[in-house]
Amino acid sequence: MRSRGWGFRIGVVVVVLALVAAGVGGFVWWRGDEGKAARAAAEAVATGLARGDFGDTAAVRDASGKAPDLAPIVKGMGSATHTVTVSSMTEPDGGAARATLAHTWTLPGADTPWTYETPLELEQTDGTWAGVWDPAVVAPDLADGETLRTKRQQPDRAEVLGAGDQPIVEQRDVVRIGIDKTQVSGAEALASARRLATAVGINVDTYVASVQKAGERAFVEALTARAGSAEAQAAAELDTAGRLLVSATLPLAPTSTFARPILGVVGDATAEIVEKSDGRVVAGDRVGVGGVQGAYDAQLAGTPGYTVVATGGPEERTLFTTEATPGAPVTLTLDIATQTAAETVLAKVPSASAVVAIQPSTGHVLAAASGPGSKGVSTATQGRYAPGSTFKTVSTLALLRSGLTPRTSVACTPTITVDGRTFKNVDGFPASALGSVPFSTAFANSCNTAFIGLGRDLEPAALPEAAAGLGLTAEPDLGIPGFLGSVPEPKPGTDEAASMIGQSKVLASPLGMATVAASIAAGKPVTPTLVVGRGASGSPSGTASPSASASASPDASDTSAASAAPAPPAEPVTAAEAAQLKTLMRGVVESGSGTFLQDVPGAPVLAKSGTAEFGEAGKLKEHAWMIGIQGDLAVAVFVGEGEGGATTAGPLLEAFLRAVA
Repeated sequence: MRSRGWGFRIGVVVVVLALVAAGVGGFVWWRGDEGKAARAAAEAVATGLARGDFGDTAAVRDASGKAPDLAPIVKGMGSATHTVTVSSMTEPDGGAARATLAHTWTLPGADTPWTYETPLELEQTDGTWAGVWDPAVVAPDLADGETLRTKRQQPDRAEVLGAGDQPIVEQRDVVRIGIDKTQVSGAEALASARRLATAVGINVDTYVASVQKAGERAFVEALTARAGSAEAQAAAELDTAGRLLVSATLPLAPTSTFARPILGVVGDATAEIVEKSDGRVVAGDRVGVGGVQGAYDAQLAGTPGYTVVATGGPEERTLFTTEATPGAPVTLTLDIATQTAAETVLAKVPSASAVVAIQPSTGHVLAAASGPGSKGVSTATQGRYAPGSTFKTVSTLALLRSGLTPRTSVACTPTITVDGRTFKNVDGFPASALGSVPFSTAFANSCNTAFIGLGRDLEPAALPEAAAGLGLTAEPDLGIPGFLGSVPEPKPGTDEAASMIGQSKVLASPLGMATVAASIAAGKPVTPTLVVGRGASGSPSGTASPSASASASPDASDTSAASAAPAPPAEPVTAAEAAQLKTLMRGVVESGSGTFLQDVPGAPVLAKSGTAEFGEAGKLKEHAWMIGIQGDLAVAVFVGEGEGGATTAGPLLEAFLRAVA
């Protein structure tokens, strides 16, 4: 009996424990399910906060039981992005729970995000979990009636420096010219707008329409002009109601034309630029467009500062601040005096034109000027033209490598026929240079027929290899888009003949031909350098890649703006080969087409002229070229439409060399 009693008792205990265990298990299961539901509600609140709109969701309720209108509270955060996560939660207890939300605001262009945590109370009503609305869920201590707003401080834009760290682009005085509508009636504003537009030379109808559409308290800007300019002077002298001049500063070059295709410009960010900037640029920013300003916009612009404030309460409260970081200067090799001299020489050339000057000892581009006929295009660094007889420096290197010497007798005939096509020398070719003459004479007088005849014995690869040896066909590493030259292997016959004299498929930019001259002067291939401190990867040392600003510049997608350093040529020009080329180029000045350069002050000038025909048969025009070397200076001059290299480009080369002597 006792045995059975104990067994019964043990059985009862086991059953009771099993029931208790089942009850506990059920309780744990219930708590886990409620926890998941509460957390899901917290995550729904986090999603709505990040989106900036709770919509019709029941995830959070205000005192009236409705979802609060979040959009007006966060509208002032603009294009900042908001991420919110549930970082922790308490277990539900009596139909209530508490979550901690982790917030991160990423502010456009700022290096430091705004991070913080806020509490979220949750309640269960009629079996459904939802957050309890409190403005402090959005930002710490935010109260009813308060909203968030950002204040963005764009730092001063850094300077673009030139040779010797002389400022090229710096803050310069300007005048904002316009009509202040607060000072005049509507009719007076329109009449004054018409007078002002006429005085400063802008489209009258367009400006009048802008004034008419603007609000009654608006200042409607007509244009921004340099202080002391003709436009600023005309506006100052205009006596009309409502005319207002506002002094300001802008980052500008010494003149409105100074190296403009190279430098680019600084202007208001367009909607397209803002959209493509991945948040770095916002509406109202001033950004670089084109050239150095565009390629290095991120470096020059710096990092904006931000202040996040709570407004709408008794007083404005600062919630977060990050300091602006000034931009870093970009240093170019351009020399202000040399660039100015080049632009002055080109000022009256009606067609596309360029002067490029390189220092052979360093590769520094001292000037890269494009004339007014280039219409804003950088002819100097991006032009693609047949180089004509300036390319004979390259052809000559190929011939020297084949065994020819300056004293070798060659046939310079009036004409030569290749595959039925007749080639001739330039009009006015000296009769004294015809016949069997030393190669040096053929070079000095630029005898087309001699070069074409000699080219028949060259290997197809000889011209491309010689071009590479003189740096003409390297990938440029300028920091902005650029082109040097292209010399494909010529096909036998007329292609080979035309290539020997710098035509057919041979192309070069003025920068490319200046590079050829610099390589001859240096006795080794020269790599032209424009931006100081660019690393081997093509990025400025210690800075972000120019591609960081690609979206801020229409041309920044060009991969040449951030290319790898050029690979060395397989057969670089040697000092001995360069010495022969220099002797031949000096012969051009002593007895050939460049005798007018003999009395230029300074070191002896070496030169080679070139003319390249282009256009339709019967309506052919001529590109005019001349390259020169004087001491540690190599120059290429190009004119899109001329009357021959020595005739059109020659005087420009002479004027430039005299100006920089």
